[in-house]
Amino acid sequence: MTITVLEPHGFCAGVAGALRKAVSAAEEASPESPIYCLHELVHNELVVADLRRRGFVFVDDLSEVPDGATLLFSAHGVAPSVRDEALARGMKLIDATCPFVMRVHRAARAFRESGLSVVIIGKRSHAEVQGILGEAPDAAVVGSVDDARRLSLPPDAPRRLGVVSQTTMNADDVKEIVAALSSRFEVETLAEVCNATKERQDAVKAFDGDALLVLGSATSSNTSRLCEVSRAGKVFRAGSMDELRAIDFSGVADLGITSGASTPESFLEEAVASVKCKV
Repeated sequence: MTITVLEPHGFCAGVAGALRKAVSAAEEASPESPIYCLHELVHNELVVADLRRRGFVFVDDLSEVPDGATLLFSAHGVAPSVRDEALARGMKLIDATCPFVMRVHRAARAFRESGLSVVIIGKRSHAEVQGILGEAPDAAVVGSVDDARRLSLPPDAPRRLGVVSQTTMNADDVKEIVAALSSRFEVETLAEVCNATKERQDAVKAFDGDALLVLGSATSSNTSRLCEVSRAGKVFRAGSMDELRAIDFSGVADLGITSGASTPESFLEEAVASVKCKV
């Protein structure tokens, strides 16, 4: 079996930047004053476990954070109301929001202020989409072409749409959804996945081997999209060494390996070495 590690893979600039901020904050913190993180910093269990060892406390709601505590916002961003409440309660904020996500926030806010009906392409339950909704609470969320075709606006809503996207969506799906919306409405759009997401998806689509191994968490949107866009006959995913050991590579002649944008390089290196031992 031949093994090809696809390029690019692994951490994007937004994740790397968020981790630098988190590690730096942990080094300066005292054991008596833990740093809280609202939601997982990134959707990867290995990264979260490492940060827990460094003293981070992960919470799902601002009510779980004491007044005056140090609070880290994850790479997925937060709604303005969350930021305002944290400041009002005297919290020291460390903002690890991805710059590309910040750009989407600004676009959604600008569309709303311009009087457009805002549409967000993405998964409503995802932390990134929840943050964007904070900029435009009345926005519609669509996750598929069918959703776009069924979209119904209130009678008094503007018929012109301002469309943005969750940054970790399938780039091809985003284009198709925008096209479906444009066939029904006048659309102004900044809907696109981030460059790192697109580059990793393009590398996967270009791989012509018979199997692909994607390293990353099952909860990671960008990892899931890499699995979706693959044209290989078999696609495997592993978020830990235990999951990797459970995969049967029998019959695979040409294996490609890539990793999601929130997956540590150390895990990829360990995984590649483990697979090579089976060859």
